[in-house]
Amino acid sequence: MKFAYRFSNLLGTVYRRGNLNFTCDGNSVISPVGNRVTLFDLKNNRSSTLPLATCYNVRCVGLSPDGRLAIIIDEGGDALLVSLVCRSVLHHFHFKGSVHSVSFSPDGRKFVVTKGNIAQMYHAPGRKREFNAFVLDKTYFGPYDETTCIDWTDDSRCFAVGSRDMSTWVFGAERWDNLIYYALGGHKDAIVACFFESSSLDLYTLSQDGALCVWQCDTPPEGLRLKAPTGWKADLLQREERDEDEEEGDKETTVRGKAVPAVEEQQGKVKYSRLAKYFFNKEGDFNNLTAAVYHKKTHLLVSGFASGIFHLHELPEFNLIHSLSISDQRIASIAINSSGDWIAFGCSGLSWGLGRMRARMDFCAGPPACSPLRPWAVPQPQEDAFQGPGVSPVGLGQLLVWEWQSEAYVLKQQGHFNSMVTLAYSPDGQYIVTGGDDGKVKVWNTLSGFCFITFTEHSSGVTGVTFSTTGYVIVTSSMDGTVRAFDLHRYRNFRTLTSPRPTQFSCVALDSSGEIVSAGAQDSFEIFIWSMQTGRLLDVLSGHEGPISGLCFNPMKSVLASASWDRTVRLWDMVDSWRTTETLSLTSDALALTFRPDGAELAVATLNAQITFWDPEKATQTGSIEGRHDLKTGRKELDKITAKHSAKGKAFTTLCYSADGQSVLAGGMSKFVCIYHVKEQILRKKFEISCNLSLDAMEEFLNRRKMTEFGNLALIDQDAGEDGVVIPLPGVKKGDMSSRHFKPEIRVTSLRFSPTGRCWAATTTEGLLIYSLDTQMLFDPFQLDTSISPRQIRAALRQRDFTRAVLMAFRLNERKLLQEALEAVPWNEIEVVSSSLPELYVEKVLEFLASSFELSRHLEFYLTWTQKLLMAHGQKLKSRAGKLLPIVQFLQKSIQRHLDDVSKLYVYRCGCCDWNRYNIQYALAVSRQRGMKRHSEPLASEEEVDVSDDDSLHLLGGGHRN
Repeated sequence: MKFAYRFSNLLGTVYRRGNLNFTCDGNSVISPVGNRVTLFDLKNNRSSTLPLATCYNVRCVGLSPDGRLAIIIDEGGDALLVSLVCRSVLHHFHFKGSVHSVSFSPDGRKFVVTKGNIAQMYHAPGRKREFNAFVLDKTYFGPYDETTCIDWTDDSRCFAVGSRDMSTWVFGAERWDNLIYYALGGHKDAIVACFFESSSLDLYTLSQDGALCVWQCDTPPEGLRLKAPTGWKADLLQREERDEDEEEGDKETTVRGKAVPAVEEQQGKVKYSRLAKYFFNKEGDFNNLTAAVYHKKTHLLVSGFASGIFHLHELPEFNLIHSLSISDQRIASIAINSSGDWIAFGCSGLSWGLGRMRARMDFCAGPPACSPLRPWAVPQPQEDAFQGPGVSPVGLGQLLVWEWQSEAYVLKQQGHFNSMVTLAYSPDGQYIVTGGDDGKVKVWNTLSGFCFITFTEHSSGVTGVTFSTTGYVIVTSSMDGTVRAFDLHRYRNFRTLTSPRPTQFSCVALDSSGEIVSAGAQDSFEIFIWSMQTGRLLDVLSGHEGPISGLCFNPMKSVLASASWDRTVRLWDMVDSWRTTETLSLTSDALALTFRPDGAELAVATLNAQITFWDPEKATQTGSIEGRHDLKTGRKELDKITAKHSAKGKAFTTLCYSADGQSVLAGGMSKFVCIYHVKEQILRKKFEISCNLSLDAMEEFLNRRKMTEFGNLALIDQDAGEDGVVIPLPGVKKGDMSSRHFKPEIRVTSLRFSPTGRCWAATTTEGLLIYSLDTQMLFDPFQLDTSISPRQIRAALRQRDFTRAVLMAFRLNERKLLQEALEAVPWNEIEVVSSSLPELYVEKVLEFLASSFELSRHLEFYLTWTQKLLMAHGQKLKSRAGKLLPIVQFLQKSIQRHLDDVSKLYVYRCGCCDWNRYNIQYALAVSRQRGMKRHSEPLASEEEVDVSDDDSLHLLGGGHRN
């Protein structure tokens, strides 16, 4: 089995902190998530995380005007220059300090970063190769406190910088004679945002206390004059221009501003005057402004507040257009797309606060369903983003995209408020279900990366989740004392299983038939057995003397394995009245267990960091792996002992078998995930799931710079004054006295291999990480010799020797040649070629067909290949069903996805696709009403509506009847 797994996507985390950005076309949102960046494609309903990571959490992201480049800066000041076209890092740079914001000029030639109380302007990297992509041009001084925001004029001649010292500074990007710098006051709190008016030097400034100042400039942008050099400077400048035309602007210059310049310096200069001052808050209302964005073409101002309310105003008249409360917590970032239709909000705190609802479906994948933008949109299930208040503030953030004209959601996504605890793959690998400490159960689509349903019935943390073999039923266990079954057809909780007396369930398991549900208790040390059909309690299994840590059914037999902290694993026979058949004694407490896919082996992880393998038939140990040295746990900032000594108390807390059963995947209280070969009992590969130093226990040794004679500097809360939350004095009740900052510890809580064997998932502190096989740059030939080359393969195709060409292509094993060889076979000769293939190559052809279904448009052609192969070699493949199971499941996943897509395109006579019929009716109704004035008419009866609907369908040729 190949282990070229690479990070492919990050689910469960949609926004942490930083600024949101829309791409140039306005169809995608760029959101920082921890130390990574995720792109949400709203048009195609996809999310993808860039394959790169910074050393700390991302602080700000700057997007070039053409959308090709992005500058990603983390909390430590490290910057990555990223190409969004090839999704790779082009350059590394360190700004030597914490950067608050970054912004490209509209012409794309320069960019400005705000660092401390200064602003620095750099030459933007161009398309030509350069040794140093970031060249400092000018440094601007003026503010006395931290700079907070940047905005450019449309012609890139000037830019404005806001500061915490309640002042706004206008600087010239060039050496203007009448504008070097200009300081604006008029506010009583820190500046949150500043915006130039379109094609003007007029300025809007917004402060944290909810005040808006409108500033008018007496000079148009065309009135700015370049400062001409005089004397020896002019001669020197002319000599330099003749000799070094290409090196212009390489030397850094400094501009130092004064809040109150001299009178002679103000003569003949640009002047500003305040036209008006408006206030967002009413009298007596103290609602801090936290974020704002201004769309210059439509003169639309969007402002977000700490209470979760946002306002839409039209400037410069300050007319209120819209106001809505979308969250219980502060809105951290706002972005608006180029057309001004979609507004993105990022909240790093609690849930959306528009109400408290149970699991529901929202039609908000892509542009809003039945909206003026896309009236033909097919409604897609999207997760419920409305939750009630009162949740812990340790959340993974929320992201909402709002279409303000139609007042509809384009996207609403949120992660688990607390850490994810457990996960499970669906049998076909299309969906992943996760459970968290917040009591929520979320189902994710692995193809789109979005959560499309959230179940909130549990009132406490979820401890275990599992899918039924059909893939349409999810069974979960929780610390609230219930085991619940959810239906993915109707999206409801159809079964709730409880114990005779209240208990806390720590794990759950479902047998292969889907009829028997078992759950282990944490406090009573018992195992409860229920019937899925009737919901009745069938039996209570006793025998363990400690909490139950894991349950697992044998995939092939009616045997249940249970692990406990009493250092035993018990095997229970369902057929023989749940009698204990065997008791396996361990050397330490059992933490997790799992069966091999064929049921012939059992793996158990124990507290002493060992993984032991057992034969369930003979109840004998077949091997063991010592994994303590492979964990390599880090040292926390406040630990008194070294990482080497703290590793003695660490162990693997989750493990699972690979799809072929040859390897086992293990993880725990560490940033590493290990893959071991079961038979050889050696470490095959070790994955580092995170390099984010913003998390705790990431480094093996402490930073000595933080150690002083008075103690560790990590004990000081240095972030308490950020985001407008000041450290309160004794007796002062303003602010949240219970709010605390802390560094979460890196850990892996659950691991699962996809049934297809091509990817695996891990629930970690950062979210749900997906690792997939990277086959793009992998050259892996099979039985290759010197007689096989691309020229020989194409020569065989020209001679119409298709079988030999296909065999040589699979021996060379290059994807383009494989596709060329298979697609060159005429459709009427596929059966002949399929039957003549050796059995050894049938498995490889099936695997290639499964992967081609995801990319190719030749659906019927590849379906014909699949059918002929299975018809010709089905009996022989059946004897190796265990080995071929991952490939068959991968094939089933690809075909099932196309079945779901194609079924939406047709209206069957049986009326199975009624929603398609309703979309056609809606489109016809809109076309009739276009340009017509509506009149108030009484509602028609249902019979009249049905008659008109049938007539409408006959117009399109879709009104078929039996």
